[in-house]
Amino acid sequence: MYKLLVRPILFLFDPEKVHYFTFSLIRNMTKLGFGGLFRSLWQVKDQALEREVFGLKFKNPVGLAAGFDKDAKLYQELDNVGFGFIEIGTVTPKGQIGNPKKRLFRLKSDQAIINRMGFNNGGVAAAVERLKKNKNVLIGGNIGKNTGIKPEDYTADYLTCFHALHPYVDYFVLNVSCPNVSSHAKLNDKDYLVELIQAVQEANKQYEIQRPIVLKIAPDLNDNQLDEIVELVQETKLDGVIASNTSVSREGLKATKERLDEIGNGGLSGKPITDKSTRVIRYLSEKSNQSFPIIGVGGIHSVQDALDKLDAGASLIQLYTGFIYEGPSLIKNINKALLKRDQ
Repeated sequence: MYKLLVRPILFLFDPEKVHYFTFSLIRNMTKLGFGGLFRSLWQVKDQALEREVFGLKFKNPVGLAAGFDKDAKLYQELDNVGFGFIEIGTVTPKGQIGNPKKRLFRLKSDQAIINRMGFNNGGVAAAVERLKKNKNVLIGGNIGKNTGIKPEDYTADYLTCFHALHPYVDYFVLNVSCPNVSSHAKLNDKDYLVELIQAVQEANKQYEIQRPIVLKIAPDLNDNQLDEIVELVQETKLDGVIASNTSVSREGLKATKERLDEIGNGGLSGKPITDKSTRVIRYLSEKSNQSFPIIGVGGIHSVQDALDKLDAGASLIQLYTGFIYEGPSLIKNINKALLKRDQ
């Protein structure tokens, strides 16, 4: 029904406007009592789906990637459609409007999205107020820095978000690989990454309950750079990695050069990065001898895409663009396939 009826209508309109319209629709339908219907249609509950990762118990391994519910406005309603966990953000200390519009584009022929949102969000304090109302949804907190701050203040921004969110999220993601924010070079420097990770880890030690901390990396890294990621994780004793963020590559797309030139820069997500992100997962898993957990994300549009990432070494997976193109039935179908495979 979603792909045949709902998606064709939604895809007639501007992607960012549709995003907010869909948020309002889901929220209002839940208020009218449709939450139970959503759960009956799409949730798959079975102990066999549970996964223990980072010392946390996930009710199933299929999560929602960061970027969809940036401000923690819809996590409770999205839990109804079957996700095992929800990652909010990227959240910054202060609210910011992000990059100028238009900044979100569909590539229908490629089953892809290009975005250059630029960490638009309402700020960490607003997200915290919403998370205080959480009813047992496992939440990841994806954190970043405000645009335009001085490089010497980057770490302080991450720490501001970390301390504010710490009582309300179950794990943290350091987002250092988004291609849509300015002053990005320092975040790719290994020495600075070690400094940032250690600063957040020291902050974590202040709390009786310490949160797992993972790093989100780009899908465009070469083998030497991935070797450095493995070394970084092992050196700093990070809890894991999310592979991967959006891509800056435009290789192999069906979209015309004219269309891509019209869109301009931004991060590519969806089907075109399926194999690329799976390769990164497999490389990290094999190179590290599976010494740390990996959350696999990037181009999961089918059950097979999900199984491929899990087989490559991912402990958990996340959806974003695949959820937009395929609808909530994708979550249900993946979980049902996992149950069937484990029999």
